[in-house]
Amino acid sequence: MAKQEDVFKTIVAHAKEYGFVFQSSEIYDGLSAVYDYGQNGVELKNNIKRYWWEAMTMLNDNIVGIDSAIFMHPTIWKASGHVDAFNDPLIDNKDSKKRYRADVLIEDEIAKFDEKINKEVAKAAKRFGDSFDEAMFRQTNPRVLEHTRKRDELHTRFAKAMNDNDLADLKQIILDYEIVDPISGTRNWTDVRQFNLMFKTEMGSTADGAMEVYLRPETAQGIFVNYLNVQKTGRMRIPFGIAQIGKAFRNEIVARQFIFRMREFEQMEMQFFVRPGEELKWFDHWRQTRLRWHKALGLGDEKYRFHDHEKLAHYANAATDIEFQMPFGFKEVEGIHSRTNFDLSQHEKFSGKKIQYFDPELNESYVPYVIETSIGVDRMFLSVLCSCYEAQDLGNGDSRVVLHFPAPIAPVKCAVLPLVKKDGLPEKAREIQHRLRFDFTCQYDEKDSIGKRYRRQDAIGTPYCITVDHQTLEDNTVTLRERDSMEQSRVNVDDLQRILGDSVSLNSLLRKLV
Repeated sequence: MAKQEDVFKTIVAHAKEYGFVFQSSEIYDGLSAVYDYGQNGVELKNNIKRYWWEAMTMLNDNIVGIDSAIFMHPTIWKASGHVDAFNDPLIDNKDSKKRYRADVLIEDEIAKFDEKINKEVAKAAKRFGDSFDEAMFRQTNPRVLEHTRKRDELHTRFAKAMNDNDLADLKQIILDYEIVDPISGTRNWTDVRQFNLMFKTEMGSTADGAMEVYLRPETAQGIFVNYLNVQKTGRMRIPFGIAQIGKAFRNEIVARQFIFRMREFEQMEMQFFVRPGEELKWFDHWRQTRLRWHKALGLGDEKYRFHDHEKLAHYANAATDIEFQMPFGFKEVEGIHSRTNFDLSQHEKFSGKKIQYFDPELNESYVPYVIETSIGVDRMFLSVLCSCYEAQDLGNGDSRVVLHFPAPIAPVKCAVLPLVKKDGLPEKAREIQHRLRFDFTCQYDEKDSIGKRYRRQDAIGTPYCITVDHQTLEDNTVTLRERDSMEQSRVNVDDLQRILGDSVSLNSLLRKLV
């Protein structure tokens, strides 16, 4: 675990050194859990968003996009349940003065039992080799059975406490299982209490007549209150979806792990409106569709898993997370929820407006059910960054740090490098860059040796480097270097757009989804 923590710290440092992510307000000692994206980070982030947006709106005839306002009428958040129920169960350690989410502490304890079981299985698999029957071993090995029994007991008790909102029992679980503070190592805990995560502000005159409003904690409600506008103006028929990318804000007390949990973050959400009774069919459809979107990036299928919710949100009848293996464990990057008709029914009730859909095939009106897919842009960014980072030992005392970004989402697609800064090579290199920049994000670099320039481009994840040398002036060919293999080939300048386009085009990703 310590090694993985060291790797994560190295990745965070790399993100700053190479212009991906900066601490917000750094010259004023920073602002906790708020970050800025640098010149390479914003390109990577925009490419991730474009991949999601085009997969949703271009590959689906019945999904369109909107961009709703951050400020919304405060009654919206009363109707949605956020005013009364948008809370985290928090607990403090009196010795370290650190605050934690009680549910996360208990989930980590459950994960320890899983680790013990997996270690027993791994040892047995190594001992018995090809003859190993894992299923039989899990069913019969005394140590595995004992760990499983303890895990299930804790899991059952934890699920009940969460569903009953029993804060006292959450604390008692922490005490009974002797869960210690990772900082102080003590069990000197406070009571568990709920904390609302929404930011408040005022709109209008502060002297009198000001309205108390909230910074939106999610983008979904902006879709719900506009769903009928979109349906009517777009002549949409159920089933149909509305997609949105936008900022959301949560006053996270336990903000940690770099950009994984922030107070200002960005979401990509799609709400899919369906007939009542068909929601679970569509839930399963989007569950599989969204996992396929992630896996198409080629980061490693084994790094993804589903995690079905034990405690369902007040609006849901089914929910699962797509988790990705970060350096600090499997963590949620996307949620898929069957939200029933809760949100729309609540807005109809609180607004006093009829927002039902008339189904011409059934010749009746009803409040649609909704399937939600919600992905955190920043968490997706972090999963890509962590998965693609590699410190390579090339032998003979040589090494490099390389980001193996999938070429279609890499922040820079190619770099044009004159071999030397004379003999007309810079001019020719500039000419090539100017031709390519209409189709690709393309950098020009002439400083330092060619080897150092290759290493710089490796460190920001550039898939291709184009080296202009004296032979270029004679036969119009350049050296094309591929990032991952470091292989080099001579290609004609006139072929560069086709060769690069085949590899770095977003279409190469999108075609995997259909």
